[in-house]
Amino acid sequence: MSERAAPFYCPYCGDEDLRPSGEGHGAWECGACNRAFRLTFLGLLARGLQRADNGGDNHI
Repeated sequence: MSERAAPFYCPYCGDEDLRPSGEGHGAWECGACNRAFRLTFLGLLARGLQRADNGGDNHI
């Protein structure tokens, strides 16, 4: 099984100064705002995504 991709920016402040946290799998620390957060995969949506007429993704 391969590793998941790392986040590009902090979801709180938008900075890119991120490093893995020692709190376990999926945990990250932001050096700019001093926050820690965890990313987890919740699962697939049963209904999926359908394309709208304007070309954007809409949840149906």
